[in-house]
Amino acid sequence: MSTENEGTAVPPAPSAPPVPVDTPAASAQAAHDGSAPTAPHPAAPQGAPGAPEHAAAPTGAPAYASAGAGHGHDPYGPGAGSQGSAPDAGWPPPPPATPAYADSGGHGPGGWGSSYQQPAPKPRNGRGGLVAAVLVAALVAGGVGGGLGYSLAKNNDDATGSTTVSAPSTSGQVKRASGTVANVAATALPSTVTIEAQSTSGEGGTGTGFVFDTQGHILTNNHVVAEAVDGGKLTATFPNGKKYDAEVVGHAQGYDVAVIKLKNAPSGDLTPLKLGNSDQVAVGDSTIAIGAPFGLSNTVTTGIISAKNRPVASSDGSASSKASYMSALQTDASINPGNSGGPLLDASGAVIGINSAIQSSSSGGLGGSGQSGSIGLGFAIPINQAKYVAQQLIKNGKPVYAKIGASVSLEEGTSGAKITEQGASGSAAVESGGPAAKAGLKPGDVITKLDGMVIDSGPTLIGEIWTHKPGDTVKLTYTRDGKTRTTDVTLGSREGDS
Repeated sequence: MSTENEGTAVPPAPSAPPVPVDTPAASAQAAHDGSAPTAPHPAAPQGAPGAPEHAAAPTGAPAYASAGAGHGHDPYGPGAGSQGSAPDAGWPPPPPATPAYADSGGHGPGGWGSSYQQPAPKPRNGRGGLVAAVLVAALVAGGVGGGLGYSLAKNNDDATGSTTVSAPSTSGQVKRASGTVANVAATALPSTVTIEAQSTSGEGGTGTGFVFDTQGHILTNNHVVAEAVDGGKLTATFPNGKKYDAEVVGHAQGYDVAVIKLKNAPSGDLTPLKLGNSDQVAVGDSTIAIGAPFGLSNTVTTGIISAKNRPVASSDGSASSKASYMSALQTDASINPGNSGGPLLDASGAVIGINSAIQSSSSGGLGGSGQSGSIGLGFAIPINQAKYVAQQLIKNGKPVYAKIGASVSLEEGTSGAKITEQGASGSAAVESGGPAAKAGLKPGDVITKLDGMVIDSGPTLIGEIWTHKPGDTVKLTYTRDGKTRTTDVTLGSREGDS
């Protein structure tokens, strides 16, 4: 939504000088030669459309795609931060500028916005009066001709020889073909909700969620509902205006997934969105995102899958926040603050991800007054992972994480995930009897691949491990003393976020 400012009225063009009395033929010749005087045109306004835009700001770091999100500090406390490690690889618009033509002047004589002086009237003579009479006659003739032309055109339009084609009138609704954006949106929108979360102190924000099952469970992001976890207020509003109070069933900070449940949910009136298979998504596939960017509920945007398995670590910036890690689906569908928790759909309307974070061009992320919009770099949690987490939350109220039982460095530029010499709070870097120890891994080893996928840092390793379930066996490639080795690791488990 936008409004347009009204600028200073553009003055009328000066009157043309009277036709010379003595030599009409010479005047006609002058006009033919292009030397006849003409009325001056206003100077082009500064800042008019077509002026070059300012260069885009440099890209910042990923941030949650919900209002008030930003970047946090090292979420692992002094122990981990001092070692540059995670405790475990299983748990680590100002107002618009006034247009130049809407000011009070300053553009030189005759420019838009400057004062205008009407030219002094020229002396009239008999010939001038004759010219005026001729002009009046011409206008009258033009009116008659125009009326005749309209009548002829109308009659011709009614005839069978008309070249125009009218769309057939329909008393029913226009039907959109299956697979079109309009059809997918019409099907999915009734099953999405705008979530408002408020803490006991009145702080909160807006996000999105979607119907997960017929029991009234809504799937969304952890950071969307975090404010309401400890005694806060939570509501969910459907596109038809129906609003329900809700409660948090379970939330997982590490996965950035949460499940809430509607209170007094309408029985038999909930349609869960169908879930797709995020493992089968390909780069270039069409995507449709639904959410409430900047509070504008039920907004639909489109794009494609830009990349898969994109390692993303994000945080809401609060002192108590722990980072979330994902091996994300990247999309260029416009995602903005408020889209968090909303569904990312494929062309058939199946959910393939949960919109969670964006790359912000603002150095301050999305927090405070420095919020910025989409720059075409959005990230979604793959639905295969989110579905597993949601089922655990509904069943136990707590998340379950896969782990290898080793602490890895969170520093970038290590060309892999390096197992640290010491774990968090002085604990052992390699858990005794844990999966890594059983596989023969030691402090100093640098893990470079997991099941053939390149691992370039600790956060990338954590995100990849969390796409698996406890009990899965993965093949790790690592280097030790300059030599490359491989080993199979059966992943362990850890329950809860603490």
